[in-house]
Amino acid sequence: MLSAEKLIILDRDGVINHDSDAYIKSLDEWVPYPSSIAAIARLSHAGFTVVVATNQSGIARGYYDEATLQSMHGRLIALVEKEGGRIAHIAYCPHGPDDECQCRKPLPGMLHQIKRQLGLTSLKGSWIVGDSLRDLQAGEAVDCRAVLVRTGKGIKTEAKGIGLEKAHVFDDLAHFVDWMITTNQ
Repeated sequence: MLSAEKLIILDRDGVINHDSDAYIKSLDEWVPYPSSIAAIARLSHAGFTVVVATNQSGIARGYYDEATLQSMHGRLIALVEKEGGRIAHIAYCPHGPDDECQCRKPLPGMLHQIKRQLGLTSLKGSWIVGDSLRDLQAGEAVDCRAVLVRTGKGIKTEAKGIGLEKAHVFDDLAHFVDWMITTNQ
């Protein structure tokens, strides 16, 4: 039985792969950070369940379609599995910021979807790792512990200093994973 304390929820762009203000619109533009795939596999090996929750408003904006998004996620899953790891679920919001959906972070809709998908009654004590305040706010709404990484938009988010009082801050996903595995042995 999965416990929420062993659940790690990752944002995608800026945490796992390079981000772009022009959006990641194709498989060729989806480029993982050098250490992120191995870091995800290490979490799996250490008994953590890894999921992804990602806003993908580029779909609503017409920059790419769901088939393109699925090809990116397929590549992510294949790379992680090649390293011996596993991603249990990928939740994404295809809506734009003005669509008034309940899934777009900072709202917690995707996190509720993950909770249902994994058969959990609560996400309290799980971890959310993001590079923006909206990632952490979505996690806070469902009692996740917050982690900000300095990759992607993380340095700018950290510089603002707003809403980070409870967040752990790491240079990147690999440094968080090092800490997480060391403190949970």
